[in-house]
Amino acid sequence: MKLRLNRVSARHPAARAGTAPALDAVDLAVASGEHIAIIGPSGAGKTTLLHLLACALQPSSGSIEIDGRDPWRLARRELQRLRGELFLAPQVPPLPPRQRVVTAVLAGRLPRIGLGQSLRSLFYPTGIAQADAALARFDIADKLFARVDRLSGGERQRVGLARALIAQPHLLLVDEPLSALDPSRAAQAVTSLVEGARGSGATLLTTLHDVPMALRSFPRIIGLRDGALMFDLPSAEVTPARLEALYAQKLEELQGLGAFDEPPAAKPTPVVMQCR
Repeated sequence: MKLRLNRVSARHPAARAGTAPALDAVDLAVASGEHIAIIGPSGAGKTTLLHLLACALQPSSGSIEIDGRDPWRLARRELQRLRGELFLAPQVPPLPPRQRVVTAVLAGRLPRIGLGQSLRSLFYPTGIAQADAALARFDIADKLFARVDRLSGGERQRVGLARALIAQPHLLLVDEPLSALDPSRAAQAVTSLVEGARGSGATLLTTLHDVPMALRSFPRIIGLRDGALMFDLPSAEVTPARLEALYAQKLEELQGLGAFDEPPAAKPTPVVMQCR
């Protein structure tokens, strides 16, 4: 699924009048099947960009094209059909706490199946083998019949990613999928996402705070800051100087990239001994 943004600006629905837009005059073109990581400091507009591409937020100016169509000029039924070909995986997956994991994962297929089959699946899940295989990609197949409220935060995040893959969308949009995962699980999750998208031919865009992971795993990197596109480059061309300009006073978000000199060691604090 190919994408194009033409001078797109957007504001959060709850933003006050006169405040700076979350995205400001962004131009972007994505070819079908590309895999892209979006990086930048907190508040840069990364999540807003995903919501625009998911047709969940209408731009305040400019235009969006998804496979050559402006979603906001489509009839309501056509817009719903288009949304059924997309999948937005939020940072905190909206999983009902009393639901079984198998049902939560299979819910990813709901846009592609009829209402009757959807209702039956709530009580008599079909596609259990597919759910098990999707969970196995993230090493969590042992939780297939567990209740969601019995899972840790990291396990819930992996269940949400398994649901994204089983949906088999043409466009997969993933918002910070690693926030609750340890380093080994994070590497496994990114590998599974990329391999799953490649296997289905899906276009994949994901936001990441883990810059080293983004550079290792994605051939193309988009840098956002304060709602503006700072760079759009092959990962090999994202230099330490570009990262320093992107993060500026927020270098702690680089998570040990190693692009900057180590700060000088702090002098030891003298110990004051008091005798009585």
